[in-house]
Amino acid sequence: MKIYKKMLNLNVLALTIAVALLSSCKGDKKDEGKDELVETVDTVKTSVVNVGGELFSVPSPIQTALLIQKSGIVYDKAILHASNKVNTFSTDYAKSINLGIYGADLGYVSLYNQTQDALGYLASVKQLADKLGISAAFDASTMERIKNNVTNKDSMMVLVGIAYRGSDAYLKNNQRSNVSSLILCGGWIESMHFSVTAYKTKPTEGVRFRIAEQKQALGSLIKILGSSTEPEVVALTAQLSDLSKIYDGIQFKYNFVEPVTDTAKKITYINSTTEVIVSDEQIALITEKIKEIRNKIINATQS
Repeated sequence: MKIYKKMLNLNVLALTIAVALLSSCKGDKKDEGKDELVETVDTVKTSVVNVGGELFSVPSPIQTALLIQKSGIVYDKAILHASNKVNTFSTDYAKSINLGIYGADLGYVSLYNQTQDALGYLASVKQLADKLGISAAFDASTMERIKNNVTNKDSMMVLVGIAYRGSDAYLKNNQRSNVSSLILCGGWIESMHFSVTAYKTKPTEGVRFRIAEQKQALGSLIKILGSSTEPEVVALTAQLSDLSKIYDGIQFKYNFVEPVTDTAKKITYINSTTEVIVSDEQIALITEKIKEIRNKIINATQS
């Protein structure tokens, strides 16, 4: 049994389709003939999403991918969902949840500046959106800007984030929240796949903590999907509930520490910490369950 301490921002990063990939910031990096956009991602930057009148929190795959990259783990295309399987998904369920997975993969390859692979995943995202009848969710001018900036990692990350925020709003405004929820779930599952695969390759405390802290996010996903009566969604929810039982054994302890204020700089530093108690066995069980769930999504849902 191991105990990990980490400073936590109390607002946990939410994941709708808008941030199923990326969150964006402005910058001043220049690239002649292309958008002057720069992405800077903080692994604890957070936001909240409203689904069906309730607030839920799920971490963004780009935050996980950035943590993995900072851990010194090199790019590995083999861990990604094959981008050429778009035409094998026959149901709206399969198309929606795999769109979430492809979105997370696009964020991953963009972060590692893999131009050719990024083009492939961008095409997959667009094709699935077309098949779902939600191509209008992706602003044409923004998609064109993405293509024009595909060699500029920072600009591309910002632009894809813009595209997905717009698509999330479109889905909600057009009563397609069922699609949005499945994309959300697909992105989270792929993010978890990134984490458990990276930890097996190079076990670091940061990645271990990221895996362990998903208990709250998992609960949110189960609640979001729980109202659906669609057989495939019900089966997925049952699998996620089984995963949740593994997480039930992971313990969290909040330790309050008096904040410190720098009056000269007018800054208050939050010093409280959260301890996470997680065993190697629990990590192994989570890894196997994520593998099982993901394999069912990318393989068994094919026609």
